Amino acid sequence: MNIQDYFKKSVWESFASSSGITMEFMMTAVVSMTLAVILGILIYKIYGIYFGGVVFSSSFAATLVGLTVLTCMLTLAISSNIVISLGMVGALSIVRYRTAIKDPMDLLYLFWAISVGITLGAQIYLLAFLTMVIMIFVIHFFYRRKKKGVIYILVAHYKGDRVGDEILRSLAKMKHQLKSKTLRGETAELTVEVLCKSDNTLFLDQIRALEGVSDVTLIQYNGEYHG
Repeated sequence: MNIQDYFKKSVWESFASSSGITMEFMMTAVVSMTLAVILGILIYKIYGIYFGGVVFSSSFAATLVGLTVLTCMLTLAISSNIVISLGMVGALSIVRYRTAIKDPMDLLYLFWAISVGITLGAQIYLLAFLTMVIMIFVIHFFYRRKKKGVIYILVAHYKGDRVGDEILRSLAKMKHQLKSKTLRGETAELTVEVLCKSDNTLFLDQIRALEGVSDVTLIQYNGEYHG
C-alpha cells in the first residue's frame, strides 16, 4: 500500500466513522435502493394496466416509483443512525399533505408503494416480494370481476304516460335499476342504472325509436353505487 492509498483509506474511514457508514451498509443500501426502483417501476406498470378511471395521470403513476425509493431511503437512514431517526420523526410530523385522493384505489397504490419501500429499507426482501405477488393477484382478481360489465347511467326524455314503461321493458334483458323519474309538465325524465356486458348499444336505438322519446343519453360512471 502506497502513501496515496493510505490517505484515501484514512479519509474514507474518517468519513465513515463520523457518519456511521460502513462498506456493509453501502452494499445494503445499493441493493435495497436498486430493488426499490425495480419494484416501484413494477407498481407503476400494474397501475397503468389495471387503471379503471377516465383520465390516466402519468404524474401520479411516476409518484409511485419515487415514493417507493424515498421511503426505502428514509428507512435506511433511520436504521443507520439514531440521531437521524429522531430528526426524521420530528421533520415528518410537521409535514401536511393536502392533495385530495379521489379514487380509493389510488390510496391503495400509495400505501403499497410506501409499504414496499419500508420493507426493502428494513432488508426484509422476501416479505417485499411476497407482498408484490399477493397484491398483483388481489388486484387482478377484482379487476376481472369488474370487467364482467360496465355500469352506465341512461337518461331518457319522453312524453306520454306509458313510454316510461316501454323504456323499462326494452331493458328487460339487461340488469338495470330505476334511479329517478322526474316530471316537468308534459315532459318526463327517466334515469336508469344499466349494466352492459359488452360494447353493444343497440338498445339505445330501440329506445330512441319509441314514439314519444325525444332523446336518450348514456353516461359511464366509475363511482360506487348503493341502493
